[in-house]
This record gives sequence, structure tokens and C-alpha cells, in this order.
Amino acid sequence: MASLLIRRDLREDVRCFYAFARSADDIADAPGLSPAERLEKLDLCEAGLRGRDTGTPEARALHRTLSRKSPALLDHARALLTAFRQDSRGHEYATDEDLLAYCRHSADPVGRFLLDLHGEDASCLAPSDALCTTLQILNHLQDICDDKTRLDRVYLPADRLMAEGVEPRDLTAARSTAGLRRVIDGLLDLCDKLLEQAAPLPDRITARGLAGEAASILWLANNLSRRLRREDPLAGRVAPTPLAFLRAALVGAGHALSPARRSHLGPELRGQ
Repeated sequence: MASLLIRRDLREDVRCFYAFARSADDIADAPGLSPAERLEKLDLCEAGLRGRDTGTPEARALHRTLSRKSPALLDHARALLTAFRQDSRGHEYATDEDLLAYCRHSADPVGRFLLDLHGEDASCLAPSDALCTTLQILNHLQDICDDKTRLDRVYLPADRLMAEGVEPRDLTAARSTAGLRRVIDGLLDLCDKLLEQAAPLPDRITARGLAGEAASILWLANNLSRRLRREDPLAGRVAPTPLAFLRAALVGAGHALSPARRSHLGPELRGQ
């Protein structure tokens, strides 16, 4: 369901976009399908984005919704399919740049879709990309063990793992080894740099609701990054607490409803 901070007249567009993304992601992750079968079904997703009757229902619904408003918005959905096809083939990531390139298709199009849907300025794109990429990397760090055991995927850059002597079996252990902990911390350093780049986003967005949404997500990302510093994602899933979600919602609502007071929200936007 689209956030209540999103403009009412745009919520159905957002709902359809997320429904499409979830359905395509489910195809890429489907354990009972071969890589070829997954790719075939993702081709049906793309067919639906083009308005073809053979396409998946979610893709056809998104085409109907967006083609009346701005067909160019469908490009962001097509970009997601690039990442889902990589997932279906079992793509590996040798370096940070490989991982960042994956995020440019798996995560950044979501933020760009929301910005373009609201008619935001191009100055929002870079901080939005930084925030979306951060969220994707944090999600990979949360799911190291699950990605390996359930999907046989490793999103951690191979050069980092090799430098720290991390073996495949270390990714599914009960606790992180010292080497894996250093890999996690190194990627969190990368996330923190990206979060610095993302920090201006809420104040650059003109739509109050979307600015509030960005402020809320930015707070949660900072909060999760710090928790992953303190806790071991192999020992148990590290995720925002209900209290963290409540605080993030308050930050977002405050940012959306009181733009004149944005300067007073600095500590909150840093998740402190």
C-alpha cells in the first residue's frame, strides 16, 4: 500500500509500481524455477509493460496506469527487470563497483520513479540514488545467510571476501567470523558515505509528502546502519524495531507538515 504521505491522486500509481516490482522479484527468486524459466517469465513482465495481452497481470496493470499519464515512467520498471534478470542468472559481484552497478538497476529506479511521478527537479536524482543504493546494500547485509542458503546468492563483493579469507561456509555460520565482520563493516563504511550524499534529499524535494517519506526513510537507513555495526546479522536478523518505525514516521510527518522547521530536524534526520 502506498504511504499516506504520498499525494492521494498518485497513490494508485505507486501501488501498481510496487505490485509490479514485487511480482517480478518473486519470479526472480522462485526456488522451483530454473534460470531459463525465470527469464522466460520476466520476458512476460516486459511484454506486459508494453501493453501486450501475454504479459503478467501486474505489468499490464502498470502499463494501463502509467501509459495514460506518462509512458516514460515505465522505463523505471524496465530498469528493475535488468536487475531481476541478473538475479535469475545467478550473477556474482567481484568488486564494489559491480555491486553498485547492480543497485543502479535494482534499487535506484524506485526512487527515480517516485521523483518523476511527482515532477521533482533533477537535483534530487543523485541523493535519491545514494539513498536507494544504501537501502539495497543494507538489505543484503541483513540477509547474508538467507541469500546464500535459500537462493545460493552472494551479494558481498568477492574481492572483499577474498582479502579477509572468508569461505562460503562462513556465510551460513551461526555467527560472523572476524573476517566477515570486517567485510560487513567495510560495506557499512560505504553505506555511511552514501548516506552523507543522500542527506540533502528531503530538503530538495518540493512535494511535502514525498519529502516527508524521504526524511523517514533516511532516518531508518541511518538507524539500521548503526544497528548493523553493533549486531551480528548471522546471529539473528537485524531489523528496525517498532519504536524505530514510530520515530521514523514522526520524523517524516514533521518534515511533511512543517517545512519551515526542517532545520530543527537535523539530529532526527541523523537517526539520533
